[in-house]
Amino acid sequence: MRAVYATAPDPDDPLSALVVGHRPDPEVPPGWERVRVRAASLNHKDLWTLRGVGINHDQYPRILGCEAAGEAPDGRRVVLYPLLDFPPGTSDETLVMPEAQLVGARPGTLAEYFAAPPASLLPVPDHLSWEEAACLVCTWLPAYRMLFTKAALSPGNTVLVQGAAGGLSTALISLAAAGGLRTWVTGRTADKRDLARRLGADATFEPGTVLPEPVDAVIDSVGKETWTHSLRSVRYGGTVVVAGATTGDAPPARLHRIYFHQINIVGSFSGTREEYGRMLTLMRTTGIKPLVDQVSPAEEARAAFKRLADGDVRGNLVLTWS
Repeated sequence: MRAVYATAPDPDDPLSALVVGHRPDPEVPPGWERVRVRAASLNHKDLWTLRGVGINHDQYPRILGCEAAGEAPDGRRVVLYPLLDFPPGTSDETLVMPEAQLVGARPGTLAEYFAAPPASLLPVPDHLSWEEAACLVCTWLPAYRMLFTKAALSPGNTVLVQGAAGGLSTALISLAAAGGLRTWVTGRTADKRDLARRLGADATFEPGTVLPEPVDAVIDSVGKETWTHSLRSVRYGGTVVVAGATTGDAPPARLHRIYFHQINIVGSFSGTREEYGRMLTLMRTTGIKPLVDQVSPAEEARAAFKRLADGDVRGNLVLTWS
C-alpha cells in the first residue's frame, strides 16, 4: 500500500526523513478490521516522530499519522480511536501504557489502510465530511476533555486559550464558545486573532497581555513561551491545563505562585469514548465543525508537513489518497 513514512529519525532536519512510497499492508489480527483511509490529518506528534522523540532507532521505517477517517469492510464511516481498553485499577482508557496504544505500537494512519479492533472504530456523524471527521479524535476529543473534564468548566466560566490558529486551538475555541464559556484567546498576529473571533472568541489579546481579570482556567499547549503568562492569568484556585509544549517543556516552574495561589496544574491527554459521545452531541446541537485549512493529496505530504513545522496553519491540514 502507499504510505507516508519516516525512514529514520532526524532531529535537525526532520523533513529529510519523510517519504511517500510503498509499505506492506497492515497485519489484521483475528477479530480486527481493515479500514480504507479516506482522509488523515497531520499532527505535531508526527513531527516528533520525524525527529525521533521517544522512539527507538530500530522502530524505523515508521508510518506516520495518528488520526484518520475511513470505511470499514461493511461500509461504516469510522474514525480510529487510538487507545485500547483501560487496565484494572485505572480510571479510564487514557491512562493505558504506551504498549496498549494503537498509534505508536502499530503503523500509523497516513496510509491507504490501517487495522484496528472494532472497539477502536468510532462512528462518524453523517453531517461531517471525511476531511472534517479526520480531525475528531486527536484534536477535537482532547480539546473537549481539557475544557469540560480536566478544567471542569461550566457555562459562564472564563477560559483563556493560549494560541489562536492551530488545530487544537481552533477546536478549543469552537468547543468553548459552543459550550457557553466566556472564551478569551491569545494570538501572535492580527489575522490569527481575527480567526479566533470568527470561531466564537469573546476577546483576543496579544501574547503576554495582562488580562482584564483572572480567568477560571487556562489551556496551554505552547509551553515555555506562555507558561509564566498562564500562571499570572489564572485566578486563585483556578486551573492550568497542560496540553502540550510546542515551544519547549522546561519553563521556570514559578512554584511560589502555584502554591500561594493554590493553582491546579493538570495534564491532559487524549479523551475517552464516553467523552467522544458527549462531544458529538454538542457538535450536533450547535452545528460546529472542525476547521480544515487545506486538503492535499498524500503525494504532497512534504509541503503540508513544512507548513505544520513552520506554524503556518489555520486549523487542520488533511491528506487524502486518490
